[in-house]
Amino acid sequence: MKHIKGMRWWMVSLVTMGLIVNYLARNTLSVAAPTMMSELHMTTQQYSYVVVAWQVCYAMMQPVAGLVLDAIGTKIGFGIFALAWSLACAAAALASGWQGLAFFRGLLGLAEAAGIPGGVKATTEWFPAKERSIAIGWFNIGSSIGALCAPPLVVWTILNGGWQRAFIIVGALGVAWTVLWMLCYKHPKNQQRLSDQEREYILAGQEAQHKDANMAKASWLEIMRSRNFWSIAIPRFLSEPAWQTFNAWIPLYMATERHMNIKEIAMFAWLPFLAADIGCVLGGYLSPWFHKHLKVSLFTSRKLVMLVGCLAMIGPACVGLVDSPYSAIALLCVGGFAHQTLSGALYSITSDAFGKNEVATATGLAGMSGYLGATLFTLLFGIAVTHIGYSPLFVLLAVFDLIAAAIVFLMARERAAPGAAAANLGSPALHS
Repeated sequence: MKHIKGMRWWMVSLVTMGLIVNYLARNTLSVAAPTMMSELHMTTQQYSYVVVAWQVCYAMMQPVAGLVLDAIGTKIGFGIFALAWSLACAAAALASGWQGLAFFRGLLGLAEAAGIPGGVKATTEWFPAKERSIAIGWFNIGSSIGALCAPPLVVWTILNGGWQRAFIIVGALGVAWTVLWMLCYKHPKNQQRLSDQEREYILAGQEAQHKDANMAKASWLEIMRSRNFWSIAIPRFLSEPAWQTFNAWIPLYMATERHMNIKEIAMFAWLPFLAADIGCVLGGYLSPWFHKHLKVSLFTSRKLVMLVGCLAMIGPACVGLVDSPYSAIALLCVGGFAHQTLSGALYSITSDAFGKNEVATATGLAGMSGYLGATLFTLLFGIAVTHIGYSPLFVLLAVFDLIAAAIVFLMARERAAPGAAAANLGSPALHS
């Protein structure tokens, strides 16, 4: 069988496509919100309940999804969840009120919870440590590409057939990707189109916790007792509200606060997510750049990328200081760039700190923390925005991220080598 050069990059491209349809499914709601709220007679507070239904289900399912992926494998696990989120997305077209919409969005949240843990697990399997932040940056770009594509696609379907058609089209795209995933994805040890040279390069460059096939898997409790877990879970709790605010509220902000019509929203609402794409990729390359030029460890370089992203969040905090809607969009673009830069760094820290049989579980548990934070903030947002406006809430998001950066620097520690003194638990040195 003919080998494919650079097979690992084809695999991360496949994961990226999955994240694109994943985020298309979740962002379809926010773009359609002004139209749906009018047709379904929803208030802003009821819309926040719909968003929260997705967030709560997503948060609670994240550790379960991670556990399933670690237990049955990346290929089968990711495929099952992808098919489920595609069908749940399409089913939202049946909603006739906010309660029905909340139900279908809750189902979507349950299924989409595997997206990020699956992506982190796949890149952990396919990339050596020195390239992993770059790979995570490229797969994470799928989240912002999906959000970027949603405004023009959804607005076009609304103008040419109604909001229901948008959910059906995105669901169909998800089913198509699921078929492609099941046909193409394999672990590097089993991929026949992978050359022996590239396979050796991948496996030789991975940390011991990813090489050892017999390494025991830590339980949820053992993972949650580790210092490194809380060094990512607390920052996720603090930083995730920003991204969920961008995903769920930017089109509504542009319509109500900046008085843009639906065509203007289609023209401009995707720009913060284009900036987020740049953050994904640049953040991935910043880590090895810091490692090389500042002479710091790879683990420390991840922390520095996190700091860069958190400092850039000061940009959207200033959105209330500008009168021009275009200046406001520019600052929101800085926010999109900032969040995806710091988000990729957090995923890289997670993949460095946990073994291959627990990385998806750890990512899922930290994701649950992040989406619990996002849920609480969304409830606050839905109530507070009608009383104090958007601007103070954007300031609060920036403060949260700066605190998150401080926690990562103070708490996160590089994983000790196997065999180092550690508690006698299933995962060596997990409590370093």
